[in-house]
Amino acid sequence: MKLKREFFLREDTLQIARDLLGKLLVVPTARGERVSGMIVETEAYLGAIDKAAHSYGNRRTKRTETMFSIGGTAYIFFIYGMYYQFNIVVGAIDTPHAILIRAVEPVENIDIMRERRGVMPDKNLTSGPGKLCLAFGIDKGFDKEDLLGDKVWLEDYKNFSVDETTSGKRIGIDYAEEFAAKPWRFWLKNNLYVSKR
Repeated sequence: MKLKREFFLREDTLQIARDLLGKLLVVPTARGERVSGMIVETEAYLGAIDKAAHSYGNRRTKRTETMFSIGGTAYIFFIYGMYYQFNIVVGAIDTPHAILIRAVEPVENIDIMRERRGVMPDKNLTSGPGKLCLAFGIDKGFDKEDLLGDKVWLEDYKNFSVDETTSGKRIGIDYAEEFAAKPWRFWLKNNLYVSKR
């Protein structure tokens, strides 16, 4: 069952980032085949106050405008000149918080993911934000998509206790001064698909 808007509209972005662990990301192919994976790693970005967020200081640009959308909107950006990254906008309109989906564990149609990614161990298919976008066929065309629509969505799948999850600092944001060490990355313990432990 698709997650409802209310899931994304809650005010506690860190709780949403933890609650996303175990949810199913679904991106159907043009032929209608379900390509899906269980979310195993997330990072929260707390908008205006967060020096690691694109929207720090309520910065509105062509690139960041999507972050000011209603919770439950996909925010896609391009990084290092080669990778797309899939984020979920959360909270009310004009509250530019987002959660990066860092890694998923393949569930449905792993063969399609293998075709898109090439020959490699399965544990490398989706163990990073750029990797999972390649495996799922996610590109800039997904930016601004409503996660209650039919192009990309999330479903309830598995629940994990707090003891089965952990948190730590986010990856690749050393420039963010005092925000660099915030424990705003969440992941499933002992999952092979987590990008970094």
